[in-house]
Amino acid sequence: MLLKNTQEVLSLSANVEDKKSFQNNFRISVINFIEIFYFYIMKTAEIFDQFLKSKIVTTDTRNITKNCLFFALKGANFNGNTFAQEAINQGAMMAIVDGKEFENKEQNIFLVENALESLQDLARTYRNYLKIPFIGLTGSNGKTTTKELISAVLKEKFKTHYTFGNLNNHIGVPLTILSIPEDTEIAVIEMGANHQKEIELLVSISQPDFGYITNFGKAHLEGFGGIEGVIKGKSELYDYLRTNHRTAFVNFNDTIQVEKTADIKRISFSDQHNADYQIELIEDLKNEYLAVNFQDFTIQSHLTGNYNFSNISCAIAMGAHFGIDAESIKNGIENYFPSNNRSQIINKENYKIVMDAYNANPSSMEASLNNFAKFEGSKTIIIGDMFELGEESKAEHQRILEIAEKLNFDQIFILGHHFIETSTTNPKVIKFSERSIFEDYLKNNPIQSKNILVKGSHGMRLDLLDFN
Repeated sequence: MLLKNTQEVLSLSANVEDKKSFQNNFRISVINFIEIFYFYIMKTAEIFDQFLKSKIVTTDTRNITKNCLFFALKGANFNGNTFAQEAINQGAMMAIVDGKEFENKEQNIFLVENALESLQDLARTYRNYLKIPFIGLTGSNGKTTTKELISAVLKEKFKTHYTFGNLNNHIGVPLTILSIPEDTEIAVIEMGANHQKEIELLVSISQPDFGYITNFGKAHLEGFGGIEGVIKGKSELYDYLRTNHRTAFVNFNDTIQVEKTADIKRISFSDQHNADYQIELIEDLKNEYLAVNFQDFTIQSHLTGNYNFSNISCAIAMGAHFGIDAESIKNGIENYFPSNNRSQIINKENYKIVMDAYNANPSSMEASLNNFAKFEGSKTIIIGDMFELGEESKAEHQRILEIAEKLNFDQIFILGHHFIETSTTNPKVIKFSERSIFEDYLKNNPIQSKNILVKGSHGMRLDLLDFN
């Protein structure tokens, strides 16, 4: 009996200790939950309330305007927290920091767990507040041109807001969304990525109702881990559309896109009769600019290269889907002029320059070379290094050079440390390690060809070449 009673006492004592432990753990869990709720919900709500009063967000103290919100972001070589007080002094309504030592409630310097995530959460909140259709697009090539074409068409009927420049990453997308005026009727959001899971993050912020992938090409191979990684990474947009029962626009001429969207609600376009919208490419070798037929209209663009056919077709399909008549679609496309060194044709007195030096990868480089080969008259190409190709860099630069040699251009100038390592015995090929060395060469050896193609990654800055 005594033993039994002793065991009961010990058991009871243990239970008491367990209860105390449970209570303590429970209390800690509740406190943690409250803290998390405050940081991620309440603070987002507080910031959003201030944002609605301001409608101006910046991450750069050089762009401070009166009553804006300043988010103190950090990078490898800078800490935005150190500029918070400066932002307030310059007129910012609120500064959002994630360093406790920088918090100053009296100065409206607001502490959050992570300033970047707070910026992204604010964008999510505003995106849902807007309650308008969002179009999200990504791809290896043609994102910016397609975005601008789509927007040019949609603006014929709707108040349209779209990504400015190339603000298409984990910072740019939130800033783009937060810059949308409240009276906007439709938004077009460009999303870029150089590694997997990046598109996944961007779609969680933009939450597109419609999505479009321009193509799967050999871009950012180093970050994605090869072409299969590119397909998987870009397809994160499709994953979102599928899970959330949203709609994809699909180029039915692209078998991979057709396959990847088989189980997604989709709107298709093609030059074939199996698509929702049929658009016909007009083949005219005498005209460097693309023209297409849609319904009873011939649409003459200011873009060169057959690779832009799908970009134009997508803009037409989206316009038609949103109820824009064919004549207005035609007007939108014909009044779009490329800029920023993307497929621009610059006519000089004695020659013509095809300036396509904003970016380059093996897929876009090959397409540009094949298109330029169709131009009439003598032709010179100036091609620069392609970046972020990883282990495939050497092979891809060699392959591109061999394509250029087979197309029988009159002169081939290759620039950069990657291209200079290629092998050739072709006397038409002249190599330069630096743009500056090539510029010195041009002073004494001006190009005589009637047509000049300039193509390379943006970091090569071939757009700065002076041909005069």
